[in-house]
Amino acid sequence: MSAFYLNSIQNFIHESNKSIIGSLTRESGLAGFHELKHSQTLSWDEEIDVLKNALKQLTNRDKSARDFGILLEYPIARREKRIDVVIVGNNILIVIEFKVGKAEYLSADKDQLLDYCLDLRDFHFQSRNKTIIPILLATTATSFVNQPLVSRDWVQDVLFANENNLTNILIEIFKKYDSPKKQLDFTIWNNSDYSPTPTIIEAAQRLYAGKSVAEISRSHAGKKNLTKTSNAVVEAIKIAKSKGEKIVCFITGVPGAGKTLAGLNIAHDKEFQQNEKSLATFLSGNGPLIKVLREALSRDAHKKIKKSDIASKKKETDRIIAFIENVHRFLDHYFFEKDRIPNNKIVIFDEAQRAWNAEHSMRKFQRPFSEPEMMFEIMDRHKDWAVIVALVGGGQEINTGEAGLPEWGRILQAKFPSWKIYISPQLKAGDHSTGNLTLFEHTPNNLKIIEDEDLHLSVSIRSYKAEELSRWVSLILTNQSAEAKRVFNDQLLNYKVVITRDLEKAKQWLKTNCKGTRRMGLVASSGARRLRPLGLDVKMPLEEEQWFLNGKDDVRSSYYLEIPATEFGIQGLELDWVGVCWDLDLRRKGKMWSYNAFKGTKWQSVDKFENQKFLTNKYRVLLTRAREGMVIFVPRGEGNDLTRPINQYNAIADYLISCGVVEI
Repeated sequence: MSAFYLNSIQNFIHESNKSIIGSLTRESGLAGFHELKHSQTLSWDEEIDVLKNALKQLTNRDKSARDFGILLEYPIARREKRIDVVIVGNNILIVIEFKVGKAEYLSADKDQLLDYCLDLRDFHFQSRNKTIIPILLATTATSFVNQPLVSRDWVQDVLFANENNLTNILIEIFKKYDSPKKQLDFTIWNNSDYSPTPTIIEAAQRLYAGKSVAEISRSHAGKKNLTKTSNAVVEAIKIAKSKGEKIVCFITGVPGAGKTLAGLNIAHDKEFQQNEKSLATFLSGNGPLIKVLREALSRDAHKKIKKSDIASKKKETDRIIAFIENVHRFLDHYFFEKDRIPNNKIVIFDEAQRAWNAEHSMRKFQRPFSEPEMMFEIMDRHKDWAVIVALVGGGQEINTGEAGLPEWGRILQAKFPSWKIYISPQLKAGDHSTGNLTLFEHTPNNLKIIEDEDLHLSVSIRSYKAEELSRWVSLILTNQSAEAKRVFNDQLLNYKVVITRDLEKAKQWLKTNCKGTRRMGLVASSGARRLRPLGLDVKMPLEEEQWFLNGKDDVRSSYYLEIPATEFGIQGLELDWVGVCWDLDLRRKGKMWSYNAFKGTKWQSVDKFENQKFLTNKYRVLLTRAREGMVIFVPRGEGNDLTRPINQYNAIADYLISCGVVEI
């Protein structure tokens, strides 16, 4: 990954435009495209003139600037785009987005520029802890009076420039931000490691387009990365295929570790494509996840198809439906037709801990069997080899009827002992990342179990600034405030978590921190019924596709901070910045949590252990959805409303503050 052109500022000034454009054209691959080449070279020529004029004046005033670096067309792989210009100073980076011939500064252009800068800050090794100044340059725009405040963030506010005032802006930048001590080398910066962590939506789009997501394996997650996990499963599948075995692989991991992504990666591995058909299929019972991913893929695909081409659109729609299938439809299609053998030899079952037990399966679909039993029965029909890959999110069972891990173990032991089992040590012993559950209460003697540590994803790639976030959340939910505070202070320094008692403050905090096209939204427990007086109604229907995918100008989108997503709408998905709205369904009682449900006109105690566990897990899901940071909003309560007692809300806030969170 390197720029099409790089040089010192001094050499750039003295090199001819023709030579610079020649380098850009060769690197871009436009040499054979005359019309595109002509249009682009005219634009480059004007950019170079503006830059040379400004940089000549800068270096006349400050001779040290001659040795600074300039890079043109620097790639941002995650965006599949290139930055027009990067100027590398002693200790700062100036990122310039040119809009040649434009007289306006558009919001979309500003967001695009900020996206570049944020990606450099978060994923570009040589840019970490460096001040980054974005400049949006519309060549023919009228001069704009920039009044930037020095931001605590490494990415500063966008400055607006035109072809005439770039010099003065650059002079002010170097005077205000740069240091005389040289800490950046532009040639080293150009070749820096760039390890983005895409969202699940971005990753699905990349996989669907037949591209790799291998760069994730080079991220901060270190040795516990997705590639090792995917490879471990692929290798187990190859052995099963060669020996004619039936196997089940359990992939475990902390919230946000990338289990769904690992599953998609395996399902669409080239190893399992045969005569344009896949031996593997990805199954999910998570309705919102299916809807959001299918809609995102559909929007992406339909951009490339003419509106009138109905046949191509239908073909693409069929492809998208096959990319991520609904597990309930899969089971219905095969289970009651006993002689029907699945087309796929490999099934990946997402969120396997949420598979339904027999009672719920009967109540919902008149199927008197648990979903794990049905899945094994269907896949066992293959005469030779078959594979089930179960993706398990520990501590994330959130609803009545979800069988959890023990049901998978029970069915294996009682009815399918011939299946070989691959598990992680964490799943065998149980720890916080598996919800302290194990596959078997006692290790059975009649099963062949193979342990592989690569089947466990111990590091969150969702919260890439806080690998210990899930542990901190687990400590909060298990009443370990002192240890939670220690983990918060030691491990969560780069991950912003604050608390407020004011909803408007929470919203303003989100708006201030969420930049570019990064996404923010409010979330709340489905049992948070007394947030309604504050305008947050968890019973209001959520159009998940619009909420997660629509832009800042759409009232249905998460950006509007009006409709909170519950644990059911957001599980398996994520936002960059989250406002967690806390209610009295989970409150403090002395040094422990108290579990409650709002029924009729009052709160009632939840005494059944299973339902208490579901309630705890709801908040675990909500507290682990943010990639960059979150604000926790705890209402103040209302003295005249018995359903919103002030002292109960105060107790929740005090406890969270004791866990390390700072109030704003």
